[in-house]
Amino acid sequence: IYMRITAIKLKNFRNYSQLNLDIKDNLNVIVGKNAQGKTNLLESIFLCTIGRSPRTNKDRDMIMWEKDYAHVSLLLEKSVGKKSIDMYLFNNQNKAIKIDAIGIKKIGQLFGTINAIYFSPDELKLIKDSPDERRKFMDIDLCQFDRNYFFDLSNYNKVLAQRNKLLKNPDESVIKETIGIWNEKLAEYGAKVILSRLVLIDTLKGYVESIHSTLTQGKEKLEISYIGCISDNEKNLKEIILKKLEETIEKDIHLGYTTVGPHRDDISIISNGIDLRSFGSQGQQRTAALSLKLAELDVFKSNTNEYPILLLDDVLSELDIDRQKALLEYIKPIQTFITCTDFDFDIPHHTYTISNGNIV
Repeated sequence: IYMRITAIKLKNFRNYSQLNLDIKDNLNVIVGKNAQGKTNLLESIFLCTIGRSPRTNKDRDMIMWEKDYAHVSLLLEKSVGKKSIDMYLFNNQNKAIKIDAIGIKKIGQLFGTINAIYFSPDELKLIKDSPDERRKFMDIDLCQFDRNYFFDLSNYNKVLAQRNKLLKNPDESVIKETIGIWNEKLAEYGAKVILSRLVLIDTLKGYVESIHSTLTQGKEKLEISYIGCISDNEKNLKEIILKKLEETIEKDIHLGYTTVGPHRDDISIISNGIDLRSFGSQGQQRTAALSLKLAELDVFKSNTNEYPILLLDDVLSELDIDRQKALLEYIKPIQTFITCTDFDFDIPHHTYTISNGNIV
């Protein structure tokens, strides 16, 4: 058995006042005109994977207008058995999460209960926007199949905030007296974060190259690599980061923030010698983003022995017919949710038509 959703229930979520939906295996096509709630359905699923929306940082944005709370409930089947996730969003307090009807205290406990990959036309940002988007791409993946990574990253960010606060102290002698303690801690957690990312990129590499070659009929070769401190050894990495932090201390004091470390790193994305981040056409950037997203499926499979759920929001309209067919062929063994205005492919699928927050 592979991971799959068997039922979705929504209450006061976006434009859904009430929805009870039994879900089929493999390909689920969500059809409807624009602004009817297709994307909202996918958002509710992804919310249950990492506890946050791919579209907003504010829980209250997802609560139906003039309502006090929203509730999302998923039923799953996994190789380890059946699971349930309940997510409660409130206007005036923090969200509450239950797994198998038992409340959890920390968001990190949610990771790995359900794994999902979300892909929308916005994901072009992954290629052409700032390095922040590509770091987020790595972090969301790693948090889902490695809870230790989530805690290492959280600790790194806490220490980083403390170091940055210290760098803003007007008394330089105070900074230089105490910054060594923060450097040590930052290098310790930073080494763990980078090592995990390096393993991820190394695993993604082969899959990305093969998938991209299929999508471009062998015309383009896509290569990705990590930009930042690199070593295959945690102790060495820590020493490299520590040295860089010491070397940039004057610059950091001048700017008032930390200029080196995993919070500044990036992914290089090269196709046929062209850096797609800066010089790729929109078509090349779109295909590279799709290749990265599909490669994620295989990385999840190799890490968890199960494919994740695939959420494709209005992606088909962005691809030519050959790439549409290549994509649909690739995702056959995976439970997939596709939103579109119409679906005209002769492959097994189940259609849900959505109109104004209702399945018709």
